[in-house]
Amino acid sequence: MATASSDVVLQTPVLEKESHNLLNKISSEGGYAYVSMTTRAARGDIRAAEAAREMAWEQLHSGPWHSVLPVWRDAYAMACLHVAKCYYANGEYKEVIRVLDMGLIMGGTLLREDLEFAVRKAVERVNGDVRVSDEAVNGCAKAKLLMNCEINMTEVLQTLPKNSLSCKLVGKRSALSLEGFMCEYFLSGSPVLLSDCMTHWPARTKWNDLSYLKKVAGYRTVPVEVGKNYLCNDWKQEMLTFSDFLERIQANGPDVPTYLAQHPLFDQIQELRNDILTPDYCFAGGTEMKSVNAWFGPAGTVTPLHHDPHHNILAQVVGKKYVRLYPASLSEELYPHAESMLKNSSQVDLDNFDPNEFPNFEDVEFMDCILEEGEMLYIPPKWWHYVRSLTTSLSVSFWWSALPSSPTS
Repeated sequence: MATASSDVVLQTPVLEKESHNLLNKISSEGGYAYVSMTTRAARGDIRAAEAAREMAWEQLHSGPWHSVLPVWRDAYAMACLHVAKCYYANGEYKEVIRVLDMGLIMGGTLLREDLEFAVRKAVERVNGDVRVSDEAVNGCAKAKLLMNCEINMTEVLQTLPKNSLSCKLVGKRSALSLEGFMCEYFLSGSPVLLSDCMTHWPARTKWNDLSYLKKVAGYRTVPVEVGKNYLCNDWKQEMLTFSDFLERIQANGPDVPTYLAQHPLFDQIQELRNDILTPDYCFAGGTEMKSVNAWFGPAGTVTPLHHDPHHNILAQVVGKKYVRLYPASLSEELYPHAESMLKNSSQVDLDNFDPNEFPNFEDVEFMDCILEEGEMLYIPPKWWHYVRSLTTSLSVSFWWSALPSSPTS
């Protein structure tokens, strides 16, 4: 009898341990109604659990994200766990996964261990605990590919900004050693294309297989961007299941593109994290890893001209991208936005450049390249870059900072 009971109960040991202290902290921030609903939710009241989750959600959206008190992020994760436990007991496992993913994406870190364990259990339930066979992920002839390599590059290149690939191309090095990378590029802060560095990644064979991607991540909820890019007025964000997102990638009709951009997907879905490896180059400078993000989308997705504060390795797993780079020394000529939230982004739209509006930009020199499948691009800190997907594209970015003792810090 005990076995049967435990089989329908989602175990949350961290929640049980931390619940009392967390509720006291929430009370001290005025969350009395939340505490009342959560007390009822802990007894299996689904309506109270949903009410508590809605209260926490409102707190998460009460102002700029950086101003949200961490306790409310933990409160949201707690409410997601209570809601998920109710759905799990009813056998609604897909709904469990959706709720838990929201907790992973929006919640705090206190209860993350419970969230990750619970979502694994729910995914096992949905999949019947069936593992994907080696044949299904290693180039089976019948596998449905995410991207067909037969593309017309002449037509694709016509979509690029003016003067693309006509100035200075980024240099390419094959199987460059870590010492060579540090001496020739890292210390001088120079971009470089790196080939023959990721042939050992499981992702190189697995991620172009739609059946594999849907198997390991299809029911997971992810945040996506809809619209040309984040600088456009019609840009918005949505939550989709990964399967629905993949279907949008395949359709890629005349409507605005859908882009899974700069999302820490590999913190959320461990199966995909197991398919990639941190490049050795990311250990240059002592290394404090900042983030590992996914950039998945159809042809035509654009990241507008901007710069980032960290060292960046952009690894191209599936498809091709065009990348244009400008050194930090040319920042003034690139017309950064004045607003503090966008000061790392240029006002210049490379796809619709108006020389009358930005006269100093027209003759600014740049470097560019085609980032091919299986290659990596090193982008030094503060280097401005514009990125356009030429095909369906799955990329991974690794951001890191040099430690204070490093010459580049």
